[in-house]
Amino acid sequence: MAQDQNYDVIHEDGALIKMWTRGVPVEDGAIRQLKNVARLPFIHGWVAAMPDVHVGMGATIGSVIPTTDAIIPSAVGVDIGCGMMAVRTSIYSEELPAHTHERLFNEISRAVPHGRTDNGGRHDRGAWGDLPPAVEAAWMGLEGGWNEIVRRQRKIGGRVNTARHLGTLGTGNHFIEACVDLDQRVWLVVHSGSRGVGGRIGMYFTKLAQADMKSYYIDLPDRDLAYLPTSTQACRDYLMAVQWAQGFAKANRQLMMDAVKGAVRKVVGHRFDTDEEVDCHHNYVAQERHYGKNVWLTRKGAINAERGRMGIIPGSMGERSYIVSGLGNREAYNTCSHGAGRLMSRGVAKRELTLKQHRAATEGVTCKKDGSVLDETPGAYKDIDAVMAAQSDLVEVRHQLKQFVCVKG
Repeated sequence: MAQDQNYDVIHEDGALIKMWTRGVPVEDGAIRQLKNVARLPFIHGWVAAMPDVHVGMGATIGSVIPTTDAIIPSAVGVDIGCGMMAVRTSIYSEELPAHTHERLFNEISRAVPHGRTDNGGRHDRGAWGDLPPAVEAAWMGLEGGWNEIVRRQRKIGGRVNTARHLGTLGTGNHFIEACVDLDQRVWLVVHSGSRGVGGRIGMYFTKLAQADMKSYYIDLPDRDLAYLPTSTQACRDYLMAVQWAQGFAKANRQLMMDAVKGAVRKVVGHRFDTDEEVDCHHNYVAQERHYGKNVWLTRKGAINAERGRMGIIPGSMGERSYIVSGLGNREAYNTCSHGAGRLMSRGVAKRELTLKQHRAATEGVTCKKDGSVLDETPGAYKDIDAVMAAQSDLVEVRHQLKQFVCVKG
């Protein structure tokens, strides 16, 4: 591994990778996945690894993949358009003293469906029963696009949550937080994506690509790196579906944010203003121009950090989060990390971390303190300070946030 500027370079056996991971641990499995991707014949330039890089499905989470004539659906992922929204309110922390935090946690929990029960069926607490008017109106603007996706790819339809998941949080690393910045201003932060319908799109087109690879006898280092040539109708249908899912994800976050604002108003007892808003996707593919060529750039667990573009880099349930401005680093394809990144798999975290450690790590944060979130406890994630230091040439910190309420599924 040679060193060059603020990143390290892997250049061996046909793989070229630039890694912004100095001072941050990286699993051997993640290196293998990065090499597998970097050796594909349609990679343009190199693969960029962000400091939160860790093992994913086929391709690592926390990577940037520029391609010319093909797109890898599993590299985009199954939660297409997943991202974050943050707003700064006119409320100061003194208006939400510690004794109100539990009430705020409960109000948010009531306002936004979260979690998953009934195997995602009719009685799933993480989905709507009767759609609220705002959700129904938002779905009316999305329904035509979904119908067109199903018209083009009939097998993608069937039993899938569409409107019932719009305006809902989900599970895993998705969260809603109330935070305070260094000026004691209260921020509201939402992290979620395209929910079940995005998952259906991602898995459907991944399987479609895998079937193509098999029919054409194309051998890959990992079957999850199956790709769709951009000249095919299947790829055109996929790109349309990805664009639609990003719209669903954005609407999903906006609906949740509106509900969270309503919950906060109940607690503070008055209306309030917002004067700054940031919204960014971190699982998507888009056509961009890099080094003299139009490429399809997949950001898998990574956000656009063009110069001046605002983004959100969260820590974990008990750690700081950052509102950042991109520095437009061309070597990283104008990208930065989407968070701290997992240090442990969910299974390892549940086996090795304890409730005592979780409660100590989330002291001062009103959140779940039971075993259901051990896989999301701060100890399961990389050190956010080390992650931010490793990408000091990718972003500039504008605001530092510390959560005091965190709602997770």
